[in-house]
Amino acid sequence: VIIHDVNELTEKLFPIVEAMQKHFSAGSGTYYGDSIFFLSVAMHRIMPKEITQIIQVDLDLKYKANIRDLFEEFDNFPEGAVIGIAREMQPVYRHTFWQYRRENPQTRVGEPPPDGLPGFNSGVLLLDLAAMRRSKLYNQLLEPAMVQKLTEKYHFKGHLGDQDFFTMVGMEHPELFHVLDCTWNRQLCTWWKDHGYSDVFDQYFRCEGEVKIYHGNCNTPIPED
Repeated sequence: VIIHDVNELTEKLFPIVEAMQKHFSAGSGTYYGDSIFFLSVAMHRIMPKEITQIIQVDLDLKYKANIRDLFEEFDNFPEGAVIGIAREMQPVYRHTFWQYRRENPQTRVGEPPPDGLPGFNSGVLLLDLAAMRRSKLYNQLLEPAMVQKLTEKYHFKGHLGDQDFFTMVGMEHPELFHVLDCTWNRQLCTWWKDHGYSDVFDQYFRCEGEVKIYHGNCNTPIPED
């Protein structure tokens, strides 16, 4: 077990993620402490080189399967993929990308699965640090100029930290991601159902199969055994 000091991590992170914080943070402006919400984005630059793969998870999870089985998902990464992540199960990005969607009515951006690009949820993340270090494309996308270019293209303004970054990058470069089955991150939050999207909500929220990890996001109670 290695314990990492949050302040030390933040100190290393801040210069890398400062540019993206203003686009993907809840606050107005760039808060030094907010950098920790972007840890996954630059984990490959902070962890020692001998650490090649990491699973990063939220605290509001309940495991119904062995986490070792999730680790085996690294073996399923296609060539060029650097991160394993499940789709977002609410129409949050249908909402966030509204302007881009209006200007591009035929787009898959923000559309529900299986054919659409609903965005990602970062509650369960498989970070192939070795692949992230090797990927010229991924590291280019961390550059402030590239972040700016993509946020302008998609008219993007988010508040969910790393999740927003991965979602936006996934719209442009889906080949960087291995999409985990929804059963590995079965999100339970239904906030958007009652906030203007009840007509399409179930298209995003549907998840077939035996749940391996429940995610009680937005303080949603997790079912008892």
